[in-house]
Amino acid sequence: MSNAEMILEMVEKNNGVITAAEVTKAGISRGSLKHLVDSGVLEHASRGVYQLAEVWDDEMYQLQIRYKKGIFSGETALFLSDLTDRTPIRFQMTFPLKYNISALKRENVKCNRTKPEWYELGVIQLKTPGGNFVSAYSMEKTLCDILRTQNDVDIQVVSEAFKRYAKRLNKNIPLLSEYAKKLHVEKRLRAYLEVLL
Repeated sequence: MSNAEMILEMVEKNNGVITAAEVTKAGISRGSLKHLVDSGVLEHASRGVYQLAEVWDDEMYQLQIRYKKGIFSGETALFLSDLTDRTPIRFQMTFPLKYNISALKRENVKCNRTKPEWYELGVIQLKTPGGNFVSAYSMEKTLCDILRTQNDVDIQVVSEAFKRYAKRLNKNIPLLSEYAKKLHVEKRLRAYLEVLL
């Protein structure tokens, strides 16, 4: 099997996307990537990320590949959980407190940093519109996050998210309450739940 064939096999297993780091880790020359790009089989999607020419460009997935510590949060997580119909203008990601976010300033990303005990709380895998899975906060964690004062989310977005959540069959009110306690938003949460439930 040639290097190009090995790369294409890896790409097929990875939803049409591959990184230069994955190619190097597999012991394949990066020159083979360049050859596939020059021949029009792959496209250079973003720094270090390549995709099949016919694959739909999945920005969220590419961000996740490049910034593995990033967890989609806020309005982006609401969108991924179908708690809002507003497509995010800027993606929102949360990182550990001491993570260097300077490279992300050139991206279309609103970055948050949070303390360790909140960073991994409620992390799940959600499917992007492009069909790839990314790390994001659960509905319950996201709802508590958007109630925090520093997250200045539009009140209409917050109200709509809680209305949609209240109608969900898979809602978990005990977990929502547990997260509200940990994130110190119990009073705000109670105000929304009293109206909706």
